[in-house]
Amino acid sequence: MKQGRTLLELGSELDRQRKARKDFIADTRNLEVETTGKNSVLSLSMDNTMAKFILNDLAHQQIASRLQIPYRYYQKMREEYPSLLDDNINSWFMKAPERRMIRTLDGDVRAFLSDRYRRLDNLELCGAVLPVIQEMKGAEIISCDVTETHLFLKVINKKLKAEVSIGDVVQAGIVISNSEVGLGSLKVEPLVYRLACKNGLIVKDFAQKRYHVGKQVDTVESAYELYSDETLQADDKAFFMKVQDTVRCVIDEAKFMMTVDRLKETKNEFTGPDPVKTIEILADKYLLNQNERGSILRYFVMGADSTKYGLIQAVTRASQDVEDYNRATELERLGGELLAAVPTNRMLPSSREPVMKNVTPLVRQLEMA
Repeated sequence: MKQGRTLLELGSELDRQRKARKDFIADTRNLEVETTGKNSVLSLSMDNTMAKFILNDLAHQQIASRLQIPYRYYQKMREEYPSLLDDNINSWFMKAPERRMIRTLDGDVRAFLSDRYRRLDNLELCGAVLPVIQEMKGAEIISCDVTETHLFLKVINKKLKAEVSIGDVVQAGIVISNSEVGLGSLKVEPLVYRLACKNGLIVKDFAQKRYHVGKQVDTVESAYELYSDETLQADDKAFFMKVQDTVRCVIDEAKFMMTVDRLKETKNEFTGPDPVKTIEILADKYLLNQNERGSILRYFVMGADSTKYGLIQAVTRASQDVEDYNRATELERLGGELLAAVPTNRMLPSSREPVMKNVTPLVRQLEMA
């Protein structure tokens, strides 16, 4: 499993961000974009003052999506004709006015969101779930990080473990993740941690989600800064109490053993005679880049295990080589996707033949998917 920050470093960064961030609700008629050089600056008119922020790449993507400008064309204007892009954005801001939430950090616009977006922020989330984790006997945070788009806490429970085969021990765990910038819900997902190679597999089944959807902000002001007032804190307290309950319930022995049983089954699922072909099809289906393809193939061949279990371990092991923590976590989720994929030729439960006897090789499963 890829390592990020220490828990102390994570806390320091979240505290810093809490002090540096600013959020606004603004009518788009109070917004104007002007590009100079490589930077597009968003100006926000508010109470006879003007605040200016640089749009980051995600904010550009969200503006393009909201204004229904095809992103390839948006990027072409941004690179080759920025004044045309500015005219497009500003014209549509005036033509189709609406209120948006503008989230900023360190002088950048980091998100351009609905005014119904519910701010479930990372520092508050950690404040809610860390005491719960500390209460769990055998629980340990083995990896954590905060990126531009997500927070991750990866936890294992050393007391809940099982063998997939003799000597191949896995432990139960959870992944808690959140995005403050509109890239997904607050999630609590089961994790399986393999001790032999420290691989983490995020289980697709049994995940719990909490969405960033709230009430529309009720005000007549055209633009103003948002604060974490007492009402908001009270609402968040009730919400995060539900999150705490979710964290307590996700590490469940029965669900963990179901996942272990499924892992055992994958040891009988043949991926095909050609490992290169298997990885090519996997890479095309899940849009893996060249470095990821090469890394997965290397571990697949080195593992000398041509079953689906071997492929899952190659994918999750390759995640440790990925520089970006977000992408590394996506590969851990890909391992869970492969685990959840049901063999296409499973025989009916009523058959007296072994369930895995007539399984289509994974190569054909991926090709038909």
